[in-house]
Amino acid sequence: MKEAHWYERINDKEVRCNLCPHNCLLAVNQTGVCQARENQEGKLVSKIYGQVSALAVDPIEKKPLFHFYPGSEVLSLGTVGCNLSCQFCQNYHIAHDHNTQTRKLEPKEVVELTKEHNSIGIAYTYSEPLIWYEYILNTAQLIHQAGLKNVLVTNGLINPRPLAELLPYIDGLNIDLKAFSEDFYNDICQGYLEPVKESISLADQESLVEVTTLLIPGLNDSREEIERLVTWLAGINPDIPLHFTRYFPKYKLDAEQTPVETLLQAKEIAEEKLNFVYLGNVRQPEYSNTYCYECGQLLIKRDLSPPKVYLQENVCPECGTEINILMAD
Repeated sequence: MKEAHWYERINDKEVRCNLCPHNCLLAVNQTGVCQARENQEGKLVSKIYGQVSALAVDPIEKKPLFHFYPGSEVLSLGTVGCNLSCQFCQNYHIAHDHNTQTRKLEPKEVVELTKEHNSIGIAYTYSEPLIWYEYILNTAQLIHQAGLKNVLVTNGLINPRPLAELLPYIDGLNIDLKAFSEDFYNDICQGYLEPVKESISLADQESLVEVTTLLIPGLNDSREEIERLVTWLAGINPDIPLHFTRYFPKYKLDAEQTPVETLLQAKEIAEEKLNFVYLGNVRQPEYSNTYCYECGQLLIKRDLSPPKVYLQENVCPECGTEINILMAD
C-alpha cells in the first residue's frame, strides 16, 4: 500500500479521489470505480503499487505505435484494474478479475530489467496504466533519468492536472478513443468522452501521440460519427496517426465482427483530413504500411519482422517531406 496522489480529505472519514473524472467520493474501506484506490482510515492509498500482472518484451508496433522508433522492442508491464467497464474489454481477465495473480517489482528493478532486455524503455499497458499513477510516475522518472523511453497505452480517462504532472516523463502514447459519442462512453464503457478528448489534446503538446478506435458494427461505425471524429482529430494535428481496429466479439458484447469494408470506408474518410491512417486486426498487411502522404512513397513496410524502414532520418527519400515519426539515432 502506498498513499495516493491527487485526493482531498472531505472530513474525518471521507476522501475524494481527483485522479480521474469519476472523482470518487469514498467512505472508509470503500474502493473507487477502478478497484485500485481505497480509503483506509481517511487516507487514500494505492492498492496496486508495484503489483505487476503481466510482463513481456514486445515489438513497439504491437502497442500499436507505428511512428515511435519503428522496429524496436519495448518491455511491457501491466497491473490490474481499470476505471472503465467496457462491454468489449480485450483484457478483462486483468482489468476486472480481482483474483489475478501479481508479482512485486520496485521501480528500480524495472529499470534493471529494461537494460537486461536491451529494450528502448517501458510500455505501461495491458490493463489501464493511469490508475497505477504513483508507480508509473516513480518508475517513469527513473527510466527517464536512465536515458530510456516511457510509453503509455491508455484509455486517456484522467484529469488534466495529474496528466500534466506525468507527461514530462512520457515519450509516446497510444490513446484509445472508444467512440465519438458521449452516449457510447456512458452506456458501453461507463465513462466520459470529453476528458479523453482533452487528454489527447494535452498529450499531443508534449509527446508523440497515436490514437486507436475499435470500430463496432452499429455502435460507433456510422459515417457521420467517423467524420466528426476525424475532423476533430485533424483540428488538433493532422499528423496524429489514427488506427481503426477490427472488432471481434469479446467479454460481454456479442455484436457481429466488423466487416473489412467498414474499416476501408473509415480509412477513406479519415485520409481526407489525416496524413496517417492504419487498419488493425485485418489480414492485409499493406494497411499497416506507412506511406508518404505527399508522394505516396512506401516508407515503412510492416509485413516483415522487423519492419523494413526506407526513411532517411524522418524525411521521405523521394520528395523530402518531413514525417511525424521518431527514429532511432
